[in-house]
Amino acid sequence: MEFLDGIWKKEVCDWEILMSNQILNQSVTVEGMIHSIRHMGDIAFVILRKREGLFQTVLENTKANVSIHDMKEGMAVRVRGVIQEEARAPHGREICITNAEILSAPAEPLPMAIDKWKLNTSLETKLNLRPIALRNMQERAKFKMQEALVRAFRDYLYTQGFTEIHTPKIGARGAEGGANMFRLSYFHKPAVLAQSPQFYKQMMVGVFERVFETGPVFRAEKHNTKRHLNEYTSLDLEMGYIDGFEELMAMETGYLQYAMELLAKEYGKELSILDITLPEVSKIPSVRFDKAKQLVAKKYDRRIRNPYDLEPEEEALIGRYFKEEYNADFVFVTHYPSKKRPFYAMDDPADEKFTLSFDLLFHGLEVTTGGQRIHDYHSLKEKIAARGMEEEGMEQYLDTFKYGMPPHGGLGIGLERLTMQLVGEDNVRETCLFPRDLNRLEP
Repeated sequence: MEFLDGIWKKEVCDWEILMSNQILNQSVTVEGMIHSIRHMGDIAFVILRKREGLFQTVLENTKANVSIHDMKEGMAVRVRGVIQEEARAPHGREICITNAEILSAPAEPLPMAIDKWKLNTSLETKLNLRPIALRNMQERAKFKMQEALVRAFRDYLYTQGFTEIHTPKIGARGAEGGANMFRLSYFHKPAVLAQSPQFYKQMMVGVFERVFETGPVFRAEKHNTKRHLNEYTSLDLEMGYIDGFEELMAMETGYLQYAMELLAKEYGKELSILDITLPEVSKIPSVRFDKAKQLVAKKYDRRIRNPYDLEPEEEALIGRYFKEEYNADFVFVTHYPSKKRPFYAMDDPADEKFTLSFDLLFHGLEVTTGGQRIHDYHSLKEKIAARGMEEEGMEQYLDTFKYGMPPHGGLGIGLERLTMQLVGEDNVRETCLFPRDLNRLEP
């Protein structure tokens, strides 16, 4: 009988050992995928792709158990050889292969040249061949950046006393209302896919005070733009006992500062691959919605056409204005009109045409929506009635407030949009592993 103790011993070297000086001139074993092969007669440079990056090996026909002609791009291999210093190699070292074991071989040649620094192909082709395209180092690096944003969100909020929750994605009704819901039959009963975890995270404020979730949300909007997806990942938080919605903005600013510090400290390789300069987040300006519209209308000679919402062009101009005037990469736009916010948004006591809410713009694109919620039961029912809405389907949500709730608020960050702006892409599909939009359900 054997017992597992949680440790699996392998002779294969990890990346840290490969990069150490004490391993030089010693025999090592390494596993990886063949990323590219450069033939030089009877010698070939075989570049292995590992999770940490690319590593150079050298194969000479007379010194190894396999021929260079047996090696193909896309193979998974285990190689053994002596690691030696080589100033011209990436990382200043390479492995001279003496033994190579082919773990798997591709059935066909790769359909695209993933070893190129940048994939010179259309977005449609990249998405159709997504699992292969993501093997390109630049493509892969975008999602390491995305990893950092999610990791920082979790880590930072844990330090701030938040509890991570996981809420249902199938429900009886949407949190936001409207027609943009994916409807389905749930054991012969009508159901919808969650537009957001809004109701549940508010409920949990009454339990844990501070909660967060990272998960998918679904919007059945018939958009075909560069900024919309029908399924995206939302970084949501909700916090109780707030003094005002400004406390939420401060919390998000703290998260962004934490995230940029993490990227600078641990993701330098990806920053270099993508040639990214991290945005300024030491201080983020805020401006009222109506004031922002006036500022860009005056500076850029643009007529205000819609007094109740920001058009994409206006968002871009607001981002441009604050970059030019204050060198700010982010800007909070506050006090959105009540008619453009959900029923649970708290109206501004000073002027009920506006709400105690905000959006965060990053380089002129909205990446966050948040604000203070109505926490009083009677006020919430009055707002629902004033909107001409029905309470049917919201009984359990309303019961939460019937039995008492603290002042609270929250926000939701669109992960793909945040990543898109950070890495400098102009289409949100570039920063979604497997996008779902109006026309795409595969791969």
